Amino acid sequence: MQVFKFGGASVKSSENIKNVVSIIEKYKNSELLVVVSAIGKTTDKLARITDSYVKRSPDAFTLLEELKNEHFQILNELFEDKSFPIFDDIANTFVEIEWILEDEPQDDYDYLFDQIVSIGELLSTKIIAGYGQYMGLPIKWVDARDYILTDNTYREANVDWVKTEEKIRKEIPSILDEHIIVTQGYIGSTSENFTTTLGREGSDYSAAIFAASLNAENITIWKDVQGVLNADPKWFDQTELIPELSYTDAIELTYYGATVIHPKTIKPLQNKKITLNVRSFLNPEAPGTQIKTTNQTLPVPSFIFKVNQVFINIQPRDFSFIVEDNLSSIFNEFHKNRIKINMMHNSAISFSVSVDDTGENVWNLLDQLEKRYKVSVATGLELITIRYYNQETINRVLVNKEIIRELKDSYTCQMLVKNKDE
Repeated sequence: MQVFKFGGASVKSSENIKNVVSIIEKYKNSELLVVVSAIGKTTDKLARITDSYVKRSPDAFTLLEELKNEHFQILNELFEDKSFPIFDDIANTFVEIEWILEDEPQDDYDYLFDQIVSIGELLSTKIIAGYGQYMGLPIKWVDARDYILTDNTYREANVDWVKTEEKIRKEIPSILDEHIIVTQGYIGSTSENFTTTLGREGSDYSAAIFAASLNAENITIWKDVQGVLNADPKWFDQTELIPELSYTDAIELTYYGATVIHPKTIKPLQNKKITLNVRSFLNPEAPGTQIKTTNQTLPVPSFIFKVNQVFINIQPRDFSFIVEDNLSSIFNEFHKNRIKINMMHNSAISFSVSVDDTGENVWNLLDQLEKRYKVSVATGLELITIRYYNQETINRVLVNKEIIRELKDSYTCQMLVKNKDE
């Protein structure tokens, strides 16, 4: 039994959807469960619709109409038969958003966000499943919310693994006996049947949940790159494919910000020793990267770049030591504002971190911290992480850069930097 996951880039157009279905077709005689993300940038657009709705801006309906037109353009390019049921199904799915937008916003923002943004995955999977059926494949659309069961932490829900595994193991295998399953990434539901999401880029995690629950032979994440590379092609002209990667190195890379795999994805697969393949949907015959139990270390240094970093330095106003009491207070504020730390360092009387500049919640955090601490801030910085570094690799990334803070251990070097001309 295999699990495939296709991201937004792989289904961003009618041609890409045809390509995805052609990949699925090659495995039509296998037990296969397919997890699909929202089309293209749909999640970002639905997030903007949510923001406009909460602010009672008429832009919400304008943005929704644009998104609807994009999806129906894809439908018209895929289906010659305009009476095919998918057209009504997609129209009715958009109505779910319209019903929300027609009422005054009264619920918590995070709850509203999940109810609106989750529609993106419902749309994409209905289109993929519909087109596969149109082409004669034995595909069945399945609602992931019936199987991935979570708590009520909207926008970053925690999976109830016991209930989720029980439900998946009880019901999914009998469906797989006769059908290829197409289902959604990123979404789950509470015990009250309210929709939740698993955090941005959570579709990889969804695929891992299904794979681990079903004891799959392997899972394949189909990307627009040839596999796991030692650096993002946006930053390096020359990158190298890593053909084999240990779970440990994969977890480290995702922890430090590598975007090719979602950070939560690896652990459930490692627990079950399920091989994770990262392959290219643009070149599906290429072998890509295998992540599995292996003693193989990274064959080349790997680089991770995170831009738009905010450096926050925190000092107690009474010059007390940074010990358990202060650390507990500081981490509690980060948790409440849902801010993840990318780099941290503490001395006797200071604690400093680098975080993504996510906007308003960062400034809310600073306001709270300043009630108890002296806080200094620098913005517009870049965090460079090198796994299996040496001095040559460090010199390579520091051209015209000034180091603000540097941390090293035996395998990893992190440098928070700014341009020297700033």
